[in-house]
Amino acid sequence: MGTEHSKNEERRSMVFLRKGPKLPAWEDALLAGREPKSLLKRGLRYVSLSLIMKGMTSTPDFLWGLHEVQKLNLSRNQLVVIPPSLGKLDRLVVLNLGGNCLKCLPKEIGLLRNLKVLFVNMNCLKEVPAELSLCRKLEVLSLSHNCISQLPLNFTDLTSLRKLNLSNNRFVQIPLCIFALRSLDFLHLGSNKLENIAESIQYLVNLQIFIVENNNIRSLPRSLCYISTLELLNVDYNAIQSLPDDLYLLRRLRRIAWNPMDKGLHIAHNPLSRPLPEVIEGGLDVLFNYLRDKKERN
Repeated sequence: MGTEHSKNEERRSMVFLRKGPKLPAWEDALLAGREPKSLLKRGLRYVSLSLIMKGMTSTPDFLWGLHEVQKLNLSRNQLVVIPPSLGKLDRLVVLNLGGNCLKCLPKEIGLLRNLKVLFVNMNCLKEVPAELSLCRKLEVLSLSHNCISQLPLNFTDLTSLRKLNLSNNRFVQIPLCIFALRSLDFLHLGSNKLENIAESIQYLVNLQIFIVENNNIRSLPRSLCYISTLELLNVDYNAIQSLPDDLYLLRRLRRIAWNPMDKGLHIAHNPLSRPLPEVIEGGLDVLFNYLRDKKERN
């Protein structure tokens, strides 16, 4: 009788285990006695490890022993802290920490001297560690959807940076250090609290995409018109009333754009003074001719 009862209990336990939550991949591997290195994927370019959407509140200790990993994805978890051990992964080229609950980054991030791509979007950062500027090979950086209001001055050392996303933060002005990043071809500062664009914007001589939608900008600086590489200028949802006469110099802007993904001039939802709204309805060529004629008359 007792033996039969024990067997029934064991069956119920097995059913419960089968219906329980599935073990995360790394725990499953370790419980099976497999080496953590077995989780690594070896592609043509990178040795990668993805622990995306695993419900992690902290990073597994074995992670910091995987020194050969070059591409690490820890996005969309519930991580609150990244430990200093991150600095041990000095072969990292791509690091994705997006969609977590991080309030800060460890200063040891500066030890990642091979890092080229860093995503820390959709976290709770209030500041960026000055040590990040030691990642001189960094080319792509996304800090969007955080609570950042300023950048460290030595950000100017990131001379290889080409794409920078600072959208949905708390910037009141464009940090001066950004104007020293001459390699930038993409700059996104949408949904901040900007009230103006400094004349120094002209120093970003390679800028192709410049997005400052959904701010409080009242006018565009004349110097912006001298960035001949601009192909997309998005100033939708601001407080702009007039346009600089030299805007027609931006010859790579091909049209008035309405789709957020399209290149061109995005100027919708601004309190433009008349006759600009009517002129814009005629298209970009009509607008540029109007501004050119206006300049000649003055």
